[in-house]
Amino acid sequence: MTSSSRSSFTEAGDTLLTIEDLNLDDKTVIVRVDINTPIDPKTHQLLELNRIMEAAVTIKDLTYSKVVVVSHQGRVGRYDYIPLDQHAQALSKVLGKEVKFVDDVFGPAAREAISSLQNGQVLLLDNLRFTAEENVEYTPEAAANTYLVRKLVPLLDACVLDAFPTAHRSSPSIVGFAEVLPTCGGRLIVKELKTLNRILTVAKAPYVAVLGGAKVSDRIEAIETLITNKRADKVLLSGLLANVFLRAKGKLKVPLGIDKEEQHVKKAQTLLDEYPDVFEFPADVAVERSGERVEVKIEDLREDDRVYDIGHKTVENYSKIIRGAGTVFMSGPPGFFELEEFSYGTEMLLRAMASSFATTIVSGGHLSAALQKFGIKEWIDHVSTAGGALVLYLAGKKLPLIEALYRAARRWRSSG
Repeated sequence: MTSSSRSSFTEAGDTLLTIEDLNLDDKTVIVRVDINTPIDPKTHQLLELNRIMEAAVTIKDLTYSKVVVVSHQGRVGRYDYIPLDQHAQALSKVLGKEVKFVDDVFGPAAREAISSLQNGQVLLLDNLRFTAEENVEYTPEAAANTYLVRKLVPLLDACVLDAFPTAHRSSPSIVGFAEVLPTCGGRLIVKELKTLNRILTVAKAPYVAVLGGAKVSDRIEAIETLITNKRADKVLLSGLLANVFLRAKGKLKVPLGIDKEEQHVKKAQTLLDEYPDVFEFPADVAVERSGERVEVKIEDLREDDRVYDIGHKTVENYSKIIRGAGTVFMSGPPGFFELEEFSYGTEMLLRAMASSFATTIVSGGHLSAALQKFGIKEWIDHVSTAGGALVLYLAGKKLPLIEALYRAARRWRSSG
């Protein structure tokens, strides 16, 4: 790992607490997982269960506790911003027992459901992002003072943080409960950190980062650190992120209609000026015209075109770079792979990784679903449930959830 990184489980001599460190039998335990799942944009049904299956590992190990599971799903205003009733049904099947569900987060119905729990029972509260507070970033002290935390804490004995995909957020559920309850890391956190630490000790150059998807802010923040920490000798751009950089290069003239667009474009311009030889751009993309997939050069894009995938020429160029890499990290799909006619770019780049001799890391729920769909998941060295959090972790950034676990461990040890 780079000099700016640290051991997975220690910081300044401190070690994270795990479930074995806390006596959680007969206790009411809130478990913050991330079962934010890819959703079919037409039917609003869950597309895969990978994150739910990962979360179930920790929940199964709390057999003698009263377990309150919390998670978010989607973002406000998006098609995947839905309740968690489907998730409760799916989790019930994975666990092999009933998971109770209440369409409330911290109101009277939620508190009554928590109070009624018996040992061995599991309750899933509704989408955390249905509460305004969960959509805001806080200092740990401020997060502990939110209504969400203050209303639920009197009913709780301990907290287990296992939401590695959301580790880069300082929302109340991530850093607030950990300030006021005995708190440890769950099985997914331990697994992710152990695996990443092992992989990064053998990773070698050249390092290639394949970055796509719709979450521009996280990627922009991390790219410079990835480059300066020598975790990205080449950055292959796709999706909305590529559009931001193409606008910065002057190759896309029309506005993208995303939040903080001009700020992102300005940052992209700075990165291009500082690292002109690092970035690779799509040469062609696939758009939908009259219900059909049509591939066009970037310069031939029309103002009313909606880009759904990268084109064949781009796939050929990117695949060649991937196959010559020593380490490849991919975060965010390059296309709308859920639609068959626009799955080509995502499938081909993942297959290029699977067939390469490079150390390969794939991140995010959407790419995990894609690997399952294409039947090549076992050919990737590490498939993480995290997206933006993993990008930032690999870039050497401190993550709020991990820092909350260190603070909780120090408090627990100092209290004897």
